[in-house]
Amino acid sequence: MASIFSKIVAGEIPCHRIAESDDFLAFLDIQPVQTGHTLVIPKKEIDYLFDLEDEHLAALMQFAKKVAQGLRKSVPCNRIGVTVIGLEVPHAHVHLIPINSLSDMDFTRPKKNVSHDELAHLAEHIRSFLDK
Repeated sequence: MASIFSKIVAGEIPCHRIAESDDFLAFLDIQPVQTGHTLVIPKKEIDYLFDLEDEHLAALMQFAKKVAQGLRKSVPCNRIGVTVIGLEVPHAHVHLIPINSLSDMDFTRPKKNVSHDELAHLAEHIRSFLDK
């Protein structure tokens, strides 16, 4: 059964795309823990990150690195935190989160409410910093 991420890849559900390649997609989380919280996924349906073949896992992380570099330039923060939890959606994904402290990555805190327009503007802003 297709996950919500597979439906996003297929264009059945809209998202705020940050970057895309033939194999991977990065988009803003619609319930972010911090402003700029981005999800990076393989387009291929794989439930568990470590079930990816080694080459595909390495390529996913290289793709995530490029996204993180643009994200760090566009959203004020000390670092881009990286986490893989994998329980909430049965599709491998990496969270990239702009952080200033460890508590900024606390998924038990209430999520931010961000409007569609704010997300669209933020996605455009982040994209403008990719490959710069």
